Amino acid sequence: MQVIKFPTAVKLKDLLKRPSVSHALIQKQVLAVLKDIKENGDKALIKYTLQFDKVKVKGLRVSKSEIADAVKMTDKKLKAAIKVAHANISKFHKAQLVEAEKVETTKGVICWRENRPVENVGLYIPGGSAPLFSTILMLAIPAKIAGCRNVVLCTPPDASGKINDAILYTAQLCGVTHIYKAGGAQAIAAMACGTKTIAKVDKIFGPGNQYVTMAKQLVQQNGVAIDMPAGPSEVMVVADDSSVPAFVASDLLSQAEHGPDSQAILVTFSQQVIDKVLKELEIQLKRLPRKEVAAAALKNSKIILVKDRKAALEIVNEYAPEHLILAIKDDSSFLKKVVNAGSVFLGNYSPESAGDYASGTNHTLPTNGYARSYSGVSLDSFIKKMTVQKISEKGIRKLGWVIEEMAAAEYLFAHKNAVTVRLKQLKKK
Repeated sequence: MQVIKFPTAVKLKDLLKRPSVSHALIQKQVLAVLKDIKENGDKALIKYTLQFDKVKVKGLRVSKSEIADAVKMTDKKLKAAIKVAHANISKFHKAQLVEAEKVETTKGVICWRENRPVENVGLYIPGGSAPLFSTILMLAIPAKIAGCRNVVLCTPPDASGKINDAILYTAQLCGVTHIYKAGGAQAIAAMACGTKTIAKVDKIFGPGNQYVTMAKQLVQQNGVAIDMPAGPSEVMVVADDSSVPAFVASDLLSQAEHGPDSQAILVTFSQQVIDKVLKELEIQLKRLPRKEVAAAALKNSKIILVKDRKAALEIVNEYAPEHLILAIKDDSSFLKKVVNAGSVFLGNYSPESAGDYASGTNHTLPTNGYARSYSGVSLDSFIKKMTVQKISEKGIRKLGWVIEEMAAAEYLFAHKNAVTVRLKQLKKK
């Protein structure tokens, strides 16, 4: 990791810039895939599965027998762990259900909001070397709590045409019944456009590589909503002398093993912390099965030495990290001044991986600085809110003249008349 000591404000801005990538070629390739899926549907989807996943699937839809077999094959201890995570995530997201509160803004004028689920949602779950079954919990659970009518799940098959057992087990545990063997940009295109087999959805959720991300951004331009813009995963750790260097190193590595483009940043006030963390990184990295991936990510990651908490706070809010770990004394007071972060972990015993899997919070979070303007996925992500109002005779009498005056001032006389005719009718009573 690159160590930077007491950077100036100008240098800091450059240090905190995410790596920029030219997306022109990727966009061109993904546009071709979108066009092909739109025109040729399932046929194109099967073609791309053979091209990219190296398997010719006989059918796109995962059968009930395949799901049943996966449930039997999934390790019992893993099932138990998934059930605990399921319970915690359900509990946290159910607590986000809010009763509509009716407000009388003027005597006789009552306004409120009604919640309605997004009816058709699509979940994209990466497979490959890291089958992210945990993401099913994070997306399917709030979708079910919200009451989404149709939940479609796409995930790429392996070289034998199978879907990872844990993915299928978790999907059935969460009540997902529409599961398809499709990955990459082509899966996003299928959910956005609809094919003979895969139903068109209204909103698409889930992480993926740069092709998946580009596909989500492109379909959003054509009326299909997405959860949020996404980039490589990232963590920022703020640590002082009260932190445990082994814990800090493990958190940096847990982020780095996601991929070579992942970012891990340590901000600290102590040279001693830096020395100890670097030593722990060297020890722990050797033990990781994905050490080559993690090592590549660490080459592009940084340790920043700052003078005080104020300087650390400025870095946090400027960077707007996806994950923020505060391994410092009096973390609560520091947290109050944090305005830009996706998810925050307080103290020495709150690893990022707890939020990734089982504590209850959602791990689908804004990256690439989008924490300045986006929240992570929550129950609200699967819900639309529509406003409702009911105005009585008394209410229109009291408020009518206000509407008439404002409409006339905007030269919208039909708007004014919609009130005037009602007031005239009431005068006859």
